[in-house]
Amino acid sequence: MTTETANHEFRVTEDQSRLDQYLAGQDTGLNRSQLRRLIVDGQVLVNGGPAKPSNKVRAGDLVLLSVPPSRESNLVAQDIPVTVVYQDENLVVVDKPAGLAVHPGPGHSDQTLVNALLAMCPDIQGIGGEIRPGIVHRLDKDTSGLMMVAKTHQAHLDLSSQIKARQVTKGYLALVEGTPKPLEGKVDAPVGRHTRRRTRMAVVVGGKEARTGYKVREQFSGHSLLELYLETGRTHQIRVHMAHIGHPLVGDTIYGKASPLVERHFLHAFQLGFKHPATGEPLEFQTGLPSDLALAVDTLRSG
Repeated sequence: MTTETANHEFRVTEDQSRLDQYLAGQDTGLNRSQLRRLIVDGQVLVNGGPAKPSNKVRAGDLVLLSVPPSRESNLVAQDIPVTVVYQDENLVVVDKPAGLAVHPGPGHSDQTLVNALLAMCPDIQGIGGEIRPGIVHRLDKDTSGLMMVAKTHQAHLDLSSQIKARQVTKGYLALVEGTPKPLEGKVDAPVGRHTRRRTRMAVVVGGKEARTGYKVREQFSGHSLLELYLETGRTHQIRVHMAHIGHPLVGDTIYGKASPLVERHFLHAFQLGFKHPATGEPLEFQTGLPSDLALAVDTLRSG
């Protein structure tokens, strides 16, 4: 926990399209969203004056960045069982159980993955933000599976950069209604906030680009087990895309309907691949279906 303001000074060497983008490329230990917040809060001066995140910067400009000391967080460490798949001094890979929210939010101020991580890795406090320490990507509360978590500022920056550059492999298993045709393909449809139901996402004109690759791994009577890979990472992307093509996830009460096979939507992040943030070594992890999803598949196999 830092107790003093850290001041950074940068002399711009060539024209840049955006101030926040320029600072994100400097050695500050902060990600772009954190830098954007500091700019908005007046903690960044360009040639002695305030600026906006979208302001252009020119060669020769002097940029001063002040990083205030971290505030004491209200997050508490809680002993919540979470399976650790891999861990070193830079990162930890966990197999998140269904029903566990990733970080505190409205309606759940604790009992989240972040609270569990603080008990396992106290040093992640403040890494990448106070509310979501260490978190570089998310899974829905009722989605199970693999997540990587940064344990240092540098790891947070590197892993976030890999995700942005679409260098991270994210593989999912989903049980859907019916069978998509063709058996292997890609859904390329923009995703944004639903025009009327604002708590939902939808395929909408003008939404953010979203692409999901899929292939049918196993077919049953009335259902199919799919392997899916994200090219982009929009909120609820797989659930929205599968519903959009007429094959909603089994048990998805928001984009499909409830199912006697499983008490949540059937979606599991079974594969995660990326480069180690310190060594550059390729890492890949896989995890099997949790018991509730495995039982649903066994039930279908038995007819």
